Amino acid sequence: MSITFPTILTLLRIVMIPVLIVAFYLPYPWANDLSVGIFIAAGLTDWADGWVARRYGLTSPFGAFLDPVADKLIVAIALILIVQRHPEILIAISSAVILGREITISALREWMAELGKRALVKVSHVGKSKTILQMVAIGFLLYGEPLFGLPVLMIGKILLVIAAVLTIWSMVIYLRSAWPAIFGGKAS
Repeated sequence: MSITFPTILTLLRIVMIPVLIVAFYLPYPWANDLSVGIFIAAGLTDWADGWVARRYGLTSPFGAFLDPVADKLIVAIALILIVQRHPEILIAISSAVILGREITISALREWMAELGKRALVKVSHVGKSKTILQMVAIGFLLYGEPLFGLPVLMIGKILLVIAAVLTIWSMVIYLRSAWPAIFGGKAS
């Protein structure tokens, strides 16, 4: 197995996870800036690895496996850090919904792939919108301080709740698509 440049970017995203954790807990006023910067850098590597892989034909089975794992790991860790810093019910419930959906849909995709029906649970527009909103919300919540008079923490909370609603909606879409394979009946 050869490691391609996109796979190196994905591995870099995984290496950024402990760096994000350390930055998050640094006792300095600029720690929030650093945490957000690391999270944004991880998001950029996610975009870049996909673009480079498709543009230059550098896709690989290992990269296809590792990319969503890296995405889910950094999002899960960031949400855990945020809930720890802001132990509020809306943040905790929204984070639990997002993490629960990720686990459920990952398992569903794996199972559907075993059945040869992976195409039934391909990424939807709602899922893409949820991901964008979720990433922006996480960035705001990692920062958490007012910026240019904007209530960054409140905006982050609102965006996270909206992302959680879209998360449920996208999960319903995926489950409806897979319903016939799951229960042998027709999707309603």
